[in-house]
This record gives sequence, structure tokens and C-alpha cells, in this order.
Amino acid sequence: MVENKSQLARLLFIDRAIRSGMQSQRLASCTTLAAEYEVSTKTILRDIDYLRLHWEAPIAYDSRRKGYFYSEESYALPAIHLNEGDLFGLAIAHKGLEHYRNTPIHAKLAALFRKIEQSLPERVSCDAAWLDSRISVVPEQQSTIDPAVWEAVAGGLTQSRTLGLGYRKPGAGQPEKRQVDPYHVLRFQGAWYLLGYCHLRRAVRSFALSRVSEVVVLSDSFMIPADFDPASVVAQGFGLGRGTGQYRVRLRFAAAAAPYVLERVWHPEQQLKSHRDGSVTLTMPGGDLAAIKRWVLSWGAGVAVLGPQELIAAVQTEIRRMAACYGGVPAAGNKKGKQPAG
Repeated sequence: MVENKSQLARLLFIDRAIRSGMQSQRLASCTTLAAEYEVSTKTILRDIDYLRLHWEAPIAYDSRRKGYFYSEESYALPAIHLNEGDLFGLAIAHKGLEHYRNTPIHAKLAALFRKIEQSLPERVSCDAAWLDSRISVVPEQQSTIDPAVWEAVAGGLTQSRTLGLGYRKPGAGQPEKRQVDPYHVLRFQGAWYLLGYCHLRRAVRSFALSRVSEVVVLSDSFMIPADFDPASVVAQGFGLGRGTGQYRVRLRFAAAAAPYVLERVWHPEQQLKSHRDGSVTLTMPGGDLAAIKRWVLSWGAGVAVLGPQELIAAVQTEIRRMAACYGGVPAAGNKKGKQPAG
């Protein structure tokens, strides 16, 4: 049995390189194979031995041309059998790359998928050509990240080194200096965030990578606390905001909106109650009322806030400000009301 998927990919690569060398009359050597696949020559030698022993590959070495060839040109590797589910999953994953288009990681992931596609043998158990034209992924609106910022953050994560950030908070004119121990990188609602210990605030905070103007990997190292759980950062509130406390949020959704509410999990601890008129009440804990307010407003008249009072007041204030932008909006059916400014 092949030890893992990485080894399988190398075996397919070696087979393809040997055949290509035989056709071009420039045989693949252990050195060229190792350099192209970016592994050691010992790894390639072990893989060749594996092909000979377990897959009965007639790989021979030409000492004059210093390369490998198949002594039996008709030899073919055993076919890899992929069912419809396997191919469907692979196609979905490939389409999912669109979610990373505005990040430096997109090019690396696309190159990795090309390697996988090139490694697949010509024979598979079913034809998946139709998948490409029948599957689409529409990416969310995404923020743009400076490639240099992404690379530096990746360096801090892998080396467990403190980062020096220039971070611009929303509404701030100039970025402020922060030192952050990078614990985790999280993609949330179309944006990428760095979760880490902020030396200034002396607590774990989230930083939108699109707002990082500069980043330097410092010499200081750190250890991630054993009790750090990135999932809890999102679960503790509706969004990544720090919030001002813990609230019991209660929302009454109209019958027209109820089906959309019922089909999704909005919070791990949510409670849903359906009513006879078709409406539904959603109850969940929340800490970031600003994020919840923005989400509530996206439903328009399809939802009413039942609690807490702080959220009711925040939504009411925002609605009044919105109405003021249009010179005051008359109630439905009130023909004498003031018309919106043109």
C-alpha cells in the first residue's frame, strides 16, 4: 500500500517523467527528478524501489545516458479508480479556489491543483469532463491583502515569532504600532483575520489583514496557550468583534423570512421556535452587538428585535439615521408624508 497521498503523487510524477524522458531521448535521472519535485535524492530512490517491488515496474538504468527508462515500453501503472463522488469533490475543491483569488495563496493553491491534475493517470473509472461546465462557485466580496503582509504573517505563524504591525483601525487616520503573537489565521465572511495576543491590550484580539499596512517578523518567540481555541473566538459573539459583554439576543422573523432562517445554523447555541402564523423566533448568545445590528438590518422589515434593549435601541437609532439620509421616509400609505430627497 502507498504510505500516503504525497507518496502517490510522487510515484505518478516519476512515471510521467520517465516516459517523457524516453520520448525526448533525455532520460530522467535521480538528480533531475529530485530537483524538479523538490525532494531529496534518497526519497526518489526509495520511490523507484517501491515502484519496482510493489507495482512491478520494469524500471532500468542506462549508465551511458545516466537516466531511467522502462525496459518494457508497454508497462502501465495500475489505474486509479475514482468514482463520481471523488471527482465531484475534487471539482468542488478546485472551484473553491475562487474564494482565495484576492490573496497571495491563490497562485500557490492553483499550482498545487495543476500538479494533482497532471499526476492523475489517463485512465480513470468515469469521465468527469461535464463537471467543469456544471459547477460554479461565486466568491463573496473579498478584501485585498498585500502579498508582503501575507508572507510575513505566514512566517510568524510557522516560526512562532512575534509580529510588529502597522494596523489601521476603521475610521482612524494613521496606522498604530502593535506587537502581536500570531496564533491563528481565520477567514470570516469574505475577509482574512489574524487572531493573536496583542501586547498593547494584553489580550487576544482579531486583526483584519486588509488593514495591516506593514508587518515585521521580530526575534521574540512565544508559545500558544493550551486553552486557546480559535472556534471560540467566533462562537462567543456574532462576528469577530470584541463586544462589550454577553447578551441574550432574541429576534422574531416574519413568515416570509422564516424558511431562510430555519435552514441555517447561525450560532452553535441557537434556539429556534416556530409560531402558528409562520414566523420564527431565534434566540442565541451574542457579544458583538455592532455585528449583530448590521446583520439584523440586512433583513429589513423581515425581522423585529425582541431583546436585549441595547440592541433594540441601536437598531432604532440606525433606522432614524437611515431615514434622515433620504429626508425622512413616509409610512406606507401616508400620501401626505414628506417625500425622499431626489
